[in-house]
Amino acid sequence: MGGLTAGAALSKMGKKVLLLEQHYIPGGCATAFKRKDYLMEVGLHEMDGLFDKDSKVKIFDFLDVNKYVEFLKIPELFHLKSDKSDFTFPHQTEEAQNKLIEKFPHETKGIKLFFKLINSVLVEVPKIPREKWKTILLFPFMPLLFPNTVTASKTSIGHWLDKQIQDDNLKLILLANLVYYGDDPYAMSLLYFSLAQASYIGGGGHFIKGGSQKLSDYLSKYIESHGGQVLLGKKVQTIFVENGKACGVAFHDSFNQSSESITIHANSVIANAAIPLVAEMLPIPYRNSLKKKIKDFDVSCSLISIYMGFNINLKQFGVKHYSTFIQGDDVKSPKDLKGNYQGDWSKKGFVFVDYSQVDSALAPNGKSFGVICTTDYLTEWEGLDDVSYKAKKEKIAGIFLKKLEMCYPGIIKHLDYYEVGTAKTIERYTLNPKGTPYGYAQTPSQSGLRRMPAQSLLKNLYFASAWSFPGGGFTGAITSGFLCAVSMNKKVKWGSHDLATIKDSRVVKLLQKNTIAENTLELIFEKPANFNHEAGQYAILKLNNPRTTHLDMPFRSFSIVSHPSEPTLRFAMRVSDSSFKQSCCTMNASETATIFGPMGLFTLKKNIGDIVFLVCGIGITPVVPMLKELMERQHKGKVFLFYTNRTVKSTAFHDDLQNIALKNYSYITVITSKTKRIDSDLLNTHLVNPRSFDYFLVGTSEFLRSMKQILQTEQVDISRIEEDDFG
Repeated sequence: MGGLTAGAALSKMGKKVLLLEQHYIPGGCATAFKRKDYLMEVGLHEMDGLFDKDSKVKIFDFLDVNKYVEFLKIPELFHLKSDKSDFTFPHQTEEAQNKLIEKFPHETKGIKLFFKLINSVLVEVPKIPREKWKTILLFPFMPLLFPNTVTASKTSIGHWLDKQIQDDNLKLILLANLVYYGDDPYAMSLLYFSLAQASYIGGGGHFIKGGSQKLSDYLSKYIESHGGQVLLGKKVQTIFVENGKACGVAFHDSFNQSSESITIHANSVIANAAIPLVAEMLPIPYRNSLKKKIKDFDVSCSLISIYMGFNINLKQFGVKHYSTFIQGDDVKSPKDLKGNYQGDWSKKGFVFVDYSQVDSALAPNGKSFGVICTTDYLTEWEGLDDVSYKAKKEKIAGIFLKKLEMCYPGIIKHLDYYEVGTAKTIERYTLNPKGTPYGYAQTPSQSGLRRMPAQSLLKNLYFASAWSFPGGGFTGAITSGFLCAVSMNKKVKWGSHDLATIKDSRVVKLLQKNTIAENTLELIFEKPANFNHEAGQYAILKLNNPRTTHLDMPFRSFSIVSHPSEPTLRFAMRVSDSSFKQSCCTMNASETATIFGPMGLFTLKKNIGDIVFLVCGIGITPVVPMLKELMERQHKGKVFLFYTNRTVKSTAFHDDLQNIALKNYSYITVITSKTKRIDSDLLNTHLVNPRSFDYFLVGTSEFLRSMKQILQTEQVDISRIEEDDFG
């Protein structure tokens, strides 16, 4: 959000922008992914403000955001469930204040002081000059001109509440959504908390219809429509410096290791990456200076999210609120919050967001998308192998699903699908150290004007992200990007550099479409330059002009059907009603797509011996080139392909698979409409000693589980079992 906003604003100001994003989707945590019928929102629960005191309103007006992105107001700020009592926190300052006083009349003075402070901070902060010299001149007068801001900048929300309010239950209500900012009220800057909370209460919470990816895509297209260029899947390696000024970058393809590095010169550079990563991109003297500057900065916590699709509208089921915070089992006062967030998973508090409470456009009619979210730490996942990592995710998911069932009895029987994203997931997709989406922690010593400013220590190098001023969250990142652009527009001496448009060789034309089995389509594309894959790998296919994106994303992970020696790239898929699949079906020859890849480790070892492929449905796609690779190697070992489909007509590549020219090759079809599924008896009928083979498993999650159970029964060593790492 920081980089996209900065790029869009500079584009509006007449600058030519090149945006480089290491992932194949723009937006960072402001994105979504498709699973089954559901568009699963990654990061946005609700966005604060969008009222007269919110700076985003002017930013969105400047960039015409409201003309193309729809914001939905959430019914209330949140609902808190605890063992003491339930409380629904309304929007609007006066209504919230009155409702709290009604519940806690003995704390009337403290409640009024709380709202006076946070709203005064919201009014004062925009009036503080951004220029350092003006701030220095005003410093002696700050307590007089900005008394509430000065007070808030010196302490934490936890310490302030303890001083002004006695009732711990009231404090816990005021801190219910702390997880949106951090994990410790006694380290959380009162200044930052006041700004965010006053904006949430005063303007209300909002969700972007269709998900936060809508905003990310809009800003990306805005840059392109104003003469800029957005290149996805491009990772910056080096920031160049000449005469003490940042003057360009070198970058390479994030996924294709065969591609060459590209160098480009520019008037200035904006680092939207985590600041610790930026330091590593700089030449040594500047690298050391930046490292010294940030060495004592503390990084914030991360989050774990359980993304869930339900086959019912949860309103009908009895879920009444958009955001429901479930207080931790061992939390009795604010002093217990940090220990709870960092402690036993079974006692940890969490938030359950039901996006069907608004017209979110994330699930079909009659279904719902929801998420369970709480704090997480990368240390929870370090040192785990893939099997242990998956097992721990499932264990933790089970804990929270059980907790959700206790709150809403019967809800889990309507759970259609779920997936877990951890601190490790966030680190993988955003590269943020410790997997934090928040950047540096919002402590009193790291918030406000004490935070890293937009202007770095190096001329013409700027920061725009959760890591710099004003900090994490959607509003913080958006504001950071805009302030960065405004500062650059004034301070950078714009020279004669005119960024050349870079030809993206990953953009290829569709050459042909073929129906290769019942309800199965093959797409044949041009092969990108320097695209050197191994048999069994996959790629991301992104449609550049999809016919529709309703409840969908314009890309999919596809195993590559073509062998590396072939001059084209072939993909195959089962046809469905999804927007992506329907867009593929209606593509015409010469329409373009972008290929990100190759990716994956599901490949053949050099000296592999006897092999068994266990495959269902369209999972045959990576096996087709693997069989061709074995043919080219003139493989001498035994090869068994067990391929299961419902009917012969739905068996993709059936003719090709019958004609594989391997000496010791056996092709066993399992047609489930006529016979039983693959089991131990079938394997033992064909395999003399099942434990002597290497196994390659491809198919649905259910199929993989059942095949692994069979192989475990046959005492096959787990090291000899490979699962497709597709997607």
